[in-house]
Amino acid sequence: MAKERSELVQTLENSREEFNAAAGGISELQASVRAEPGRWSVLECVEHVTIVEERFLSRLEGAGQTATPPADKQREADLAARVTNRAERAQAPEPVRPSGRFSSLAEALDGFNAARTRTVQFAEGQGNAVYSLASEHPRFGPLNGAELLIIMAGHARRHAAQIREVRAALGTRAASR
Repeated sequence: MAKERSELVQTLENSREEFNAAAGGISELQASVRAEPGRWSVLECVEHVTIVEERFLSRLEGAGQTATPPADKQREADLAARVTNRAERAQAPEPVRPSGRFSSLAEALDGFNAARTRTVQFAEGQGNAVYSLASEHPRFGPLNGAELLIIMAGHARRHAAQIREVRAALGTRAASR
């Protein structure tokens, strides 16, 4: 399963790159503007993704071991597609809603990147054991560790798309992707 582990790490790194590209190059002022009432600003999106990343990593670090199930590529692909689908609106639970934790977009992106680095290090350190970690997600149900890592990568991608939508609404030229 070393190949799968490498793919998981690459998936995490690719989504980090996409997320940073979406949020990069926007001014601090624009980052704090909500394009529509009731919608998040870019800064709030980055804060939310950082909070979720930290919480999910904490779940993985404390996850119990189960018998190692075989990697299910179809289920993993389905999870990745579901989490990134912006047509399916999801309300963030209160504990992961932005609360003004970061004073700037630069600080928020640093927080996200630090959390993602810890996630990547965790994934690399787990090796094949990542598939035997048991976790639960309120929306996706029981998951193994690899599936939760795929959701984490997809979550960053989902909000990269949201950031691009905010940028378009504000008339800010979005970064590539």
